[in-house]
Amino acid sequence: MEALKSANLLKSVTINALILGESGVGKQSLASHIVSAPIVDASAFNELLALIETNSSLIVKNFHKITNYKKLKIALDVHKTRIIATSNLPIGEALMDEFFSLKVVIPPLRERMEDVIPLMEKFAQEACMMFDGEFGEAPSLEEIVPDLSKNCYSLRRSVYNAYLMNSFGEEEILAMMERFLSQRIGGRNDYRELLYLFDVPMIKSGYAKFGSQLAISEKFGLNRNTLRKKINDYKDRLKID
Repeated sequence: MEALKSANLLKSVTINALILGESGVGKQSLASHIVSAPIVDASAFNELLALIETNSSLIVKNFHKITNYKKLKIALDVHKTRIIATSNLPIGEALMDEFFSLKVVIPPLRERMEDVIPLMEKFAQEACMMFDGEFGEAPSLEEIVPDLSKNCYSLRRSVYNAYLMNSFGEEEILAMMERFLSQRIGGRNDYRELLYLFDVPMIKSGYAKFGSQLAISEKFGLNRNTLRKKINDYKDRLKID
């Protein structure tokens, strides 16, 4: 909310600003909210200089990748171009003072959990449109484990994956397994070493549905000692207490 307040303030003034934050937190979206302008990557320095000559405002992403800050400053001063820049990395105070009047910091998603569900709802709507409802019954958001490791990038992927997996039938699953295995087989003990690909999801789904080793062994038709040995062999992959 603090970042949004700053962004709304920047819409009414013509100062340069820097938006900082990890990859995937929404820096470019916030920059576009502030000003409607072409977006250019700072690593394409010649393109950046050319756009400065023809635009009154620019969004410059990856500002920390600028190769010649002195040349950039001269171009901005000559053409009176306003920039809203984004960066994954902090820049020095001297550069901050030279180029920008305001700094906006967007925290990572893990520090603003209140944003996760609304974003998941947004990505779920995207998935519905993208896959045109070809996944049967839509998965519940409560069933999706949000991946926040790369902020919105990984969160969107976790939602899309849930919708995709909900659409898979037996043929798709077998085809995926065949492709996966064809890239890994070739040793002398492939069957034994890759058997976990079947055992682990079976045991995990058994725990989720039946709740105990006794129930699992009865439903699966497995000897309890055999099941216990499998669970011990796969304990690092199962992550079951």
